[in-house]
Amino acid sequence: MALIDSVLNLINKTPKDPAAPKPPVGSRSEREAKIKDKAGLVINVFALLLAVNAYFGGSYSSTILNNTIKAGSEWSFYQAKSIKKTAAEYALYDAQKSNDTRRIAELTAKIDRYENEAHDGMKDILARVQKLEADRDAAKLRSPWMSYASTAYQLSIVLLSASILAVSMPLFWGSFAVCGAGVILMSQGLWLWF
Repeated sequence: MALIDSVLNLINKTPKDPAAPKPPVGSRSEREAKIKDKAGLVINVFALLLAVNAYFGGSYSSTILNNTIKAGSEWSFYQAKSIKKTAAEYALYDAQKSNDTRRIAELTAKIDRYENEAHDGMKDILARVQKLEADRDAAKLRSPWMSYASTAYQLSIVLLSASILAVSMPLFWGSFAVCGAGVILMSQGLWLWF
């Protein structure tokens, strides 16, 4: 119930104690009370934006790291297949020189298997690696924008806190401008629209 009362008081702007003496109009304590009333909720909104931004930024960082590791592993597998295929091609060349038709058929099938084996063939491995690298590269493009947005959100929270201490409406509204820049930077990180 106390939470609901607090929210209703915030929305209705009713004073906590209607009988309490009110400060003189335009005084520092009146301005401070106005800023504090507004800033509490706004700081929470800015912190929420920072948390959402951190979630996506962490996701992009994980994608970069995981896909780099997976691509390296897949490239190693591809290289091992390539070495085996090359050795088989040399053996095929020798079999062709000696005109050993049974060995030629064996080696041709082996070379074809290295290239086209289901899921583990060189073509499939290459396709997987290219997808991993494309996803990693897309995350690399997005990740810096999320870092910039995070910095903007943190600065907006600092400005908002400073506006409370300094009882300064310009700092209060300046924090909105910096947070707005953070929203633009985060949207660029999410959708790469410019």
